[in-house]
Amino acid sequence: MNDTITVGVTGAPAADRAVDWALARAAARSQRLELVGVVGGALGTVGEDAVVDDALAATRAMLDAHAERVRAEAPSVPVSVRAEAGNPVHVLIEASTRSALLVIGSDYRGPGDGPARGAHGVRIAAGAACPVVVVPDFDTSGRSGVVVGIDGSDASEHALRFAAEADRLGEPLVAVSVWTPLTAPRNTLAVYPELYLTNMQAATEETLALALAGIATDYPDLVVERRVERGYPSQVIGDIAHDARLAVVGTHGRGALARFLLGSISQEILGRLPTVTAVVR
Repeated sequence: MNDTITVGVTGAPAADRAVDWALARAAARSQRLELVGVVGGALGTVGEDAVVDDALAATRAMLDAHAERVRAEAPSVPVSVRAEAGNPVHVLIEASTRSALLVIGSDYRGPGDGPARGAHGVRIAAGAACPVVVVPDFDTSGRSGVVVGIDGSDASEHALRFAAEADRLGEPLVAVSVWTPLTAPRNTLAVYPELYLTNMQAATEETLALALAGIATDYPDLVVERRVERGYPSQVIGDIAHDARLAVVGTHGRGALARFLLGSISQEILGRLPTVTAVVR
């Protein structure tokens, strides 16, 4: 079984938070760390080789500094570094095939600061072969609980199993299922029949109950809070996870032709991270 946590490291402040989060997990689970830095943007122009070599040397120095900090803070955690030139998305996706977990930072700093820049995080999470944890650039210390979105799919079952590590952390697990009334251009302001709303709530409660059926047996000490809410999934999950230690969402594999596309819910959550967020396929 692969026990490597790979961390994509850049010069941005969020990289420190990503390394710290990965280090805490590796120390708790007796796993090893690989710190990967990627020099991107090379075009193959004349004279570019020297520029790339200098950038790789600077990247290695940055990675070595992170590795020294890891060794000082957690001597029992094996750590290695790797600097490469290439497309950062492709390099990290390739690294995910040899990893138990891939951790990356995001420059998102919370509400009012706008979404994270660029699509790299979304594309990496969509194409990775292992779960991807995205760490935002704000302090999440003092938070508690693990929030997981459940919709009855295989992907959400995998997300639930990942989130059940709350048992190991001694944290409560908040399992959230969200239902959204049907909408159409002509009925956006419609008054829904009470029977329809009641049945939607009941059907979603049943979906959540079925998903959680085996959790009590597998994790007898895990405290589970069930939340069934009406609304739009990414907004509801984001609001609930705002004070959580970790949020976990599933994403559906879409095949080779669309490997860089996430489902809309997970993509929207990554765009405005409520907390450290894991995307599980």
